Amino acid sequence: MLPFMKMHGLGNDFVIIDARHTRINLTSRQVEGIAHRHMGLGFDQLAVIQTTTSADAHLVFYNSDGSTSAACGNATRCIARHLIRETGQSSLHLTTDRGNLYAHDAGDGLTSVNMGHPQLSWDEIPLAEEMDTLELPIEGNPTATGMGNPHCTFFVDNAEIIPLEEFGPRYEHHPLYPQRTNVQIAQITGPDHIRMRVWERGVGTTMASGSSSCATAVAAARRGLTGPKVQIDLDGGTLWVDWRDDGVWMTGHTMHVCDGIFTAEFLASLS
Repeated sequence: MLPFMKMHGLGNDFVIIDARHTRINLTSRQVEGIAHRHMGLGFDQLAVIQTTTSADAHLVFYNSDGSTSAACGNATRCIARHLIRETGQSSLHLTTDRGNLYAHDAGDGLTSVNMGHPQLSWDEIPLAEEMDTLELPIEGNPTATGMGNPHCTFFVDNAEIIPLEEFGPRYEHHPLYPQRTNVQIAQITGPDHIRMRVWERGVGTTMASGSSSCATAVAAARRGLTGPKVQIDLDGGTLWVDWRDDGVWMTGHTMHVCDGIFTAEFLASLS
């Protein structure tokens, strides 16, 4: 019997497992089984909360195909909101495989997370070979950015007409990205205002993505399309991203949908 929480950040939905008081070792098969929208519970990412002596909590992330990710911005915000309510603290220090992340209550139900400094060099993102990351030698000249996971951002005139279900997989598996990549379609709709749609590696189309929003904000600022502080409108709602000297801050709403327990019968079927 395994307790879980279901949360979402702007429709980017997560299963959260609190492993601070018990040891949990999930296999990729189990993650895929839980992720199944009809025969499991369904999620874009699964996150595990673990104890650590160096921070308030350590977070581990899985994609719905069972692969791992070092970063997940919206899941981090959801967990931060949960821990803020649980502890009464207004700020938190979290760790992930990405490194140290800091979060705080931004008021009015908003939660802010510092996703750290973006990775801008080809070998940090990583890309397959040395090149300028501002405009890749790919049709559409997208920008490459690392936010603990790789991103490929295309700036277009109309984000709504791109067939994302075809476009996303084509570039997720592009040879320039040896670890695959998240793909963003971004349209500048006004001063410091972006409309964005997302294809996440190992997941598919999602209603929102925190790390993708951060990567797109950084890419837009680097290309002189916006300033460092932007509003990003996604299918599931709005995020505010601010690229500061201390990192990329992301702010938005979260929702704790429900709590539940995976049955022993269900878990045994995934072994």
